[in-house]
Amino acid sequence: MAISRAQAGKQTKNAPASKGKKQAKVKKVMKEFKEGTLKSGGSGRKVKSRDQAIAIAMSEAGMKKKRKKNG
Repeated sequence: MAISRAQAGKQTKNAPASKGKKQAKVKKVMKEFKEGTLKSGGSGRKVKSRDQAIAIAMSEAGMKKKRKKNG
């Protein structure tokens, strides 16, 4: 059976994660930070900075942090 062009063009493997999944990942990482169990990648040290925890959460969720405009 032949595949139509519409079906052939669809990408199913690397589809972006939904917003809800990303938010859930950020929530999980921030909970780890609040409990004191969040550790940094290479060194394995505990994360003490809230900003660092946010950066780790956004990175794991595949999100970008919005920049603040100056002026």
